[in-house]
Amino acid sequence: MNTNAPEFIKMMKHPVKFRMFLFFKLPAAFFAGVRIREVDEKKCVVTVPYKWLSQNPFRSTYFACLSMAAELSTGALAMTQLYKSDPPVSMLVVKVESEYFKKATDKSSFFCEDGELFQKAIEETIATGEPRTVKAKSIGTNKAGEKVAEFYITWSFKSKFKK
Repeated sequence: MNTNAPEFIKMMKHPVKFRMFLFFKLPAAFFAGVRIREVDEKKCVVTVPYKWLSQNPFRSTYFACLSMAAELSTGALAMTQLYKSDPPVSMLVVKVESEYFKKATDKSSFFCEDGELFQKAIEETIATGEPRTVKAKSIGTNKAGEKVAEFYITWSFKSKFKK
């Protein structure tokens, strides 16, 4: 486990620091209103509102905004394990799969509980120097708790120093 994870989690929970991170690193997510609501080493919950900047012509949340929230719910878990890691490890999305079940017409919440998968893959890539992938699942629900979408985001991890 990354001993720096609590420091990263604290930063992601800080409303100003997190918004600055979004503004400079993920500006589309910043303007769409994507926010982390909960995060720890194992689970992350991210929301995206239905509003003018996140809408599509069909009076629902644009699929790309839903995808941003799903990706952040998985990526934040990976970043928690990678924060100040030694040796450094690069991460990259290599595949996105999605299925939509219901129109997203209000705030959508995306849940990912695959933190342990990220931890294991990152530990393995550091130990072996070989790349590893994680196929993380993020489920999006509306305010009523109904499933609106399900995403599988496949992340690749590679240690920047080979053993």
